Amino acid sequence: MVALILGFVAALYWHRAAERQTKAPRTPPPIPVVVAQAEKGDIGVYVTGLGTVTPLNTITVTTRVDGQLMNVYYKEGDTVTKGESLVEIDPRPFQVQLEQAQGQLAKDQAALQNAQIDLQRYEQLITKNAVSQQILETQRSTVTQAQATIKTDQANIDSAQLNLTYAHITAPISGRIGLRLVDPGNFVSASSNTPLLVITQLEPISVIFTIPEQQVPAVRAALRANKSLPVDAMDRDAQNVIGSGALTTLDNQIDPTTGTLRLRATMPNKDDALFPNQFVNARMLLQKKKGVTLIPNAAVQRNAQTTFVYRVKDDQSVEIRNITLGTVDEQHSEVAMGLQPHDIVVTQGVDRLQPGSKVVPMWPEDEDTRRREQGNPAPVATSGQNTPKNGQGNQQNGSSGQGGKTDGRNSNGSAGTKP
Repeated sequence: MVALILGFVAALYWHRAAERQTKAPRTPPPIPVVVAQAEKGDIGVYVTGLGTVTPLNTITVTTRVDGQLMNVYYKEGDTVTKGESLVEIDPRPFQVQLEQAQGQLAKDQAALQNAQIDLQRYEQLITKNAVSQQILETQRSTVTQAQATIKTDQANIDSAQLNLTYAHITAPISGRIGLRLVDPGNFVSASSNTPLLVITQLEPISVIFTIPEQQVPAVRAALRANKSLPVDAMDRDAQNVIGSGALTTLDNQIDPTTGTLRLRATMPNKDDALFPNQFVNARMLLQKKKGVTLIPNAAVQRNAQTTFVYRVKDDQSVEIRNITLGTVDEQHSEVAMGLQPHDIVVTQGVDRLQPGSKVVPMWPEDEDTRRREQGNPAPVATSGQNTPKNGQGNQQNGSSGQGGKTDGRNSNGSAGTKP
């Protein structure tokens, strides 16, 4: 009986093991992924460089005359217009000089008038031989000297009036005033060169930035063709545009130590967003490519050998498609070869994909809304639906190629590996 029982158990175990070996393997479930569609569009070819906001004019105001600083008509940080009163130096000494010069002029004018009368009388007497020729010539010289004295007196008057003008200092340009450097009541002197204030022009303002020398020929060719090259000033993170303008000029030589050329762009700065000596990232539009195939940057995958994407086929499976990239900006990449418009590519969830993997495509919520507004609803779900609990549909890690262990790149440039 024991032998029969043991034989029956062994036969049953062998039969079930055979069933397990012959049973067909389970088909893995479809993998949720977020997709995007390759579309025709326009993309700009940009030249970028590090830049500094530089005022077109910075004026250091100093005094041209000596005297006590009587009045200050501005406040620190004020924006002034050209010709507006800034400070006043004591004008009384120059007013006294003006009155003295005017009095001397009146005296010398009277002497000139008397000399001219004597000259007329001598010219009449010389015809009658009543005076000698020497007396006549001497009187003519006296009249000439009196006329020269009048010119000197007039110059003294002009000098006194100019000093009065210098005592009342006005703004030479429109701009913003910095901190006050001299307080009222102090004695200022033209010989000391002590600045009274500094005015910086803010509207318009310029951005000086550098580009590599390899990009200089393309920029010069555009300028020779009389093209206006738009320039955007972006913040330190290169995310937000804080000012826009156009390229004004190039420097006359390349810096041999860095291999870069300096460029100046002028911007209106009406909103006062650009501040002098502020660090910015300059972005210059060199060319606009139209009607090219564009995909999101998140769809581009890289390994050590090639650049590729996961393309979703009609049967909801994926294939690896090698691509050649062209111009790349902050959001999109130009596909020069390898994809056609309306192809569907995977942007998120590529970490679990292999060639032939079945997927559940999902559109981003904003893309699904746009398609519904255009009357072209997406044939797949949105990313807010049927999302697995473990968040597998939101992965952006780079995937490998076919088999083996290859490096990948996700949408934000971080490296990853996949067995």
